[in-house]
Amino acid sequence: MLGGVTFGIVVSPTTVHAATFTAAGLGRSHARTVQAFMTLYGYVDNSPPGRAIAHPCTHGVAGGTGTFADPVTFATDVHEVGWCHRLYVPYMKRYFIHEDECAECDHDWVKLHKYRFDMWAGGDSRSTRNPERSALLGCEDTWTRAASINDSNNPNVTINPPPNLPVSTRAIFAAPHTCWNGH
Repeated sequence: MLGGVTFGIVVSPTTVHAATFTAAGLGRSHARTVQAFMTLYGYVDNSPPGRAIAHPCTHGVAGGTGTFADPVTFATDVHEVGWCHRLYVPYMKRYFIHEDECAECDHDWVKLHKYRFDMWAGGDSRSTRNPERSALLGCEDTWTRAASINDSNNPNVTINPPPNLPVSTRAIFAAPHTCWNGH
């Protein structure tokens, strides 16, 4: 494994700094498939509301287009999937990168040892008011799969995926009210 090797720079809206990634974080480690409870969050239900993230890897704030080079932000317990590691979610046709925290994910991993990933859906400052708020929350519900952490219908996702999987770069949620329909 090539852990701790500097591969390039990361540019955020306010800083440029050298980035250290593990081979797994770049998707060059072995891929593995896990079953996970998939939820979404956006501007309005981020804590606090906004685009701030806990551990910038590729982005200065939550975002991304879903490609391997520009994965969308996701949140989970760091013991589940390390910072800056990628996932591929087949039913969403996009890559995600671990850049944020999720209290419910922490609980589910520590207490139940079950995977839960909270994917960034989008939104903006107008998402704190209706009708945009309702549209964003409805979109999050549309893309959440299964009913709970224990649901046997939770989807499979790939941790440390290869870089050449099919991708859609359409926004999951485009303000003020457009939710990606999967096509």
